[in-house]
Formats: sequence, structure tokens, C-alpha cells
Amino acid sequence: MSKHRVEIFTAGCPVCNPIVDMVRELVTEGDNEVTVYNLVQQCETEECLTKVQQYGIKRLPAIVINGELLGCCKNNGITRDDLLNAGIGKKNYLYNNTRIVQK
Repeated sequence: MSKHRVEIFTAGCPVCNPIVDMVRELVTEGDNEVTVYNLVQQCETEECLTKVQQYGIKRLPAIVINGELLGCCKNNGITRDDLLNAGIGKKNYLYNNTRIVQK
């Protein structure tokens, strides 16, 4: 079995903590390197924030193995369209260069 580099990005909250515990339970430290980045506490060198951008992390918790964000952690995050489609805010339309606001 090959050695893996596991990075866990968390907010240190009740939603994230069980995931961190589960990864630690499944990973044997001798065979793998595990790093937990608590983004609420951040890190002195801002390495954790750079990695969030590098990996394209949009939600927490997120797990990266050997430099690859797990498929279950990939998401585009919340978009303006998501909120509008959920009924939050007003949709703006352009019709003949005139802005029309849906009420």
C-alpha cells in the first residue's frame, strides 16, 4: 500500500469535526501524512488560504489526497443564480436594452 498525503480543511465546527475524526480513524499515521487546516484559526504563513485557492475549495469540510480534491468535495459553491432560483432577491432581465426587474 502506498503512502498518501492527506490534507483536511475544516472550520473546526460540529459539522466538520466528525469528518476529521473519521479520516483519522481510517488513516494509519505510519503509512500516511495527515495535515488538518482549521481555517477559522488560519495559519501563520497563510499556507492554508493559498491551498484553498489552489485546490478550488468552495465548502468545508474538504479533503485533498495527494494534491487532488476528492470528488465528493468538489462544488462550485453558492452562486447568485442559486439564490435567485430559490426565491432570494429579484431577477433582473434585459429586454431591448431596458432592465426589467421581476417582482
